[in-house]
Amino acid sequence: MLFERFVSEGLAHFSYIIGSGGEAAVIDPRRDCAVYPDRAAENGMKITGIFETHRNEDYAVGSGELAAICGAPVYHGAALPFAYGTPVRDGDRFLFGDLVLTVRETPGHTMESISVVVTDSANPGLPSMVFSGDLLFAGDTGRTDLGRPGTADAMAGAMYDSIHDRVLPLGDGTIVLPAHGAGSVCGGAIADHPVTTIGFERKANPALSLDRAAFIAHKTAGHHYRPPYFRAMERFNREGWPRLPPGPHPDPVTPAALKDLLSTGVQVVDIRSPTAFAAGHIPGSISLWREGIPAFAGWVLNYDDGIVIVDDFNTNLDTVQRDLRRLGYDRLTGYLAGGFIAWATYAGEITHTGTCSVQEAALLVKDPSLFVLDVRDIRNREAFGHIEGSHHIYVGELPQHINEIPKDHPVLVYCDAGYKGSLAAGILARHGITRVTNLLGGFAAWKKAGYPPGK
Repeated sequence: MLFERFVSEGLAHFSYIIGSGGEAAVIDPRRDCAVYPDRAAENGMKITGIFETHRNEDYAVGSGELAAICGAPVYHGAALPFAYGTPVRDGDRFLFGDLVLTVRETPGHTMESISVVVTDSANPGLPSMVFSGDLLFAGDTGRTDLGRPGTADAMAGAMYDSIHDRVLPLGDGTIVLPAHGAGSVCGGAIADHPVTTIGFERKANPALSLDRAAFIAHKTAGHHYRPPYFRAMERFNREGWPRLPPGPHPDPVTPAALKDLLSTGVQVVDIRSPTAFAAGHIPGSISLWREGIPAFAGWVLNYDDGIVIVDDFNTNLDTVQRDLRRLGYDRLTGYLAGGFIAWATYAGEITHTGTCSVQEAALLVKDPSLFVLDVRDIRNREAFGHIEGSHHIYVGELPQHINEIPKDHPVLVYCDAGYKGSLAAGILARHGITRVTNLLGGFAAWKKAGYPPGK
């Protein structure tokens, strides 16, 4: 038997391959999907089925890409009209060697959501695993706020019914294999457990102890951010993605070429550290550190304009391209050849943002004209405190609230550690707010220095 879980870093997305007797199935594949047929071949198997537990919102599904490579059919829930693949319904069974994969329709996160139950043909009444998609996570349940306006109560009720009527009866020993882990935007408090069981979740998952009315109230009261790229993911994951562009490496772009591209609206993504960005960057560029691309690119990048990456030494750019493509950003024009120093020696225009230490920030906040901006997740602000007198706007939603930031006052921006603060400083500069200082170390440094949190 073959079983393996694959983790997409930054997105906390889990995909799986499972197989027996020369045949394998892939569940919720990512777009850079060569790893699945490679793993199947290493184990003497061929992929003969691809399952999507739901139409995803947070990443580009790789089912079409994988089907084009291996020729396997794609299966997804019947309650949504996909432009590709084959709809499946409750009770549909598929054989993969000695394994039986049975579909259970489990609406709630989306109406077409399915779970896939795994049994052995020798013990058909004894489930061993369930691929639960975004229905049931370790320590949490999926979001129910992504449907049409006014459907939140109905979706939450459907999720409760799916969990209690369709999944929990599988038995306490059944292994639960969700589509996401800790850190995913598809849940609010997903535990950092690679796998879990129905029995463990029945005892440890707070949402499962609620009755139906309380569960609905709990889900509809939850706060989740909704990045604008979700809409593009919903559309493309329903219609099917085009094949990935050829080539594993982004192309070099000379400083002269980049200067010309700037007039076309190209998106310049500066992946250097906050300190490097503050010291000097190309005007209009976006400060987006490498590890932040999966979580924040969808907030600040569009799908129409090309993207040029700016780094210092241009190392491991393949992973940057991979992370962008997992979000559907195929228009990667390239990277700045020679790094930022090449732009500087070319005499390209350079601008700056301010930085300060926590000790300097403690003095700055005494200025009554200073506008202090907290760009953290609201949950971190509520859980850990904030700088007294600060205003809160989440960094991803900053462009929609830009008019709330005074242009005639200095701005001190802070986040958890300084990275999102640098992203915010770049966003503010693009909107003409340039008297900005980013608190290096963020609120973590503020607490470490012993300064009191606001009330």
